[in-house]
Amino acid sequence: MHTAETSRDTEAKPTHLRTFRTSAWLGWMIESNWTDPFVFAIYSIIRPISTAAILIVMYLVIRGGDFSSPDFVNLYIGNAFFILVGAAIQGVSFGILDDREHYRTLKYIYIAPLRVPVYLIGRSVASILVACFSVLITLGFGVIFLKMPIALTEVKWGLFAGSFLLGLIVMGFMGLMLGSWTLIIKNNAWSLGESLGAGLLIFSGAVFPLSVLPAPLRWVGNALPISYWLTLIRRSLTPDIGRVYPMYTNLSDLQLILILAGFTLIYGALAALIYKRFDFIARERGNIDMVSNY
Repeated sequence: MHTAETSRDTEAKPTHLRTFRTSAWLGWMIESNWTDPFVFAIYSIIRPISTAAILIVMYLVIRGGDFSSPDFVNLYIGNAFFILVGAAIQGVSFGILDDREHYRTLKYIYIAPLRVPVYLIGRSVASILVACFSVLITLGFGVIFLKMPIALTEVKWGLFAGSFLLGLIVMGFMGLMLGSWTLIIKNNAWSLGESLGAGLLIFSGAVFPLSVLPAPLRWVGNALPISYWLTLIRRSLTPDIGRVYPMYTNLSDLQLILILAGFTLIYGALAALIYKRFDFIARERGNIDMVSNY
């Protein structure tokens, strides 16, 4: 009898995988449901190209039009993949604000039989998928129209897949930390993710190497896993050009992978502790069902 009841209870509780899958589907429905598919597709194509065009104009004004130079290639790749950084980190906090402020369903998520952190990370998957599409469009635009030397036959696919996956995981943990903070913020929480994204653009080496920063500020960049992730992405997509970028030239690919894996473990532990603390504060203050009329 006890075994049967336990079995029914187990079946009634959704698994982490089911929670993740369902919340990812929900996030995608919300992300893509604001307009018809054709307009959404046009928007998804024009937006990354517009961002790339701004970068191209800036480079033309400052350095001229040599788009095949290693400096521009590394700059372009770093800027393209930084789209993922903003989407992954802001996805959780935007999901919390959407559910709490707009749809007002966050309180129901909290009383549902699921793990809230798993739901929140899954909720951000839609923005990551859209960002992946934007990265592909940006890279394709660079290869076709700017003749950038990115050849599929020269890409180190194993290094790219491993570093790309580790980067997404650690950025998911960073997003959970930011989302945890969002739980207790009453005003101007929408600008938190964008402000953090702007800071990360400076300290991650996405646009310029960390060597141009003052020595004390370089430590900030060295403490961010994104700096090592972007270095690995450059080296995997353009092995020769990526290695001349003046960041971590004394480290091998394996060392960078191990460092990124170590950061993933550290940030995972920090995300769990930070979420537990801020979740407790939010419950005590009654922030879960708060509406600030954003």
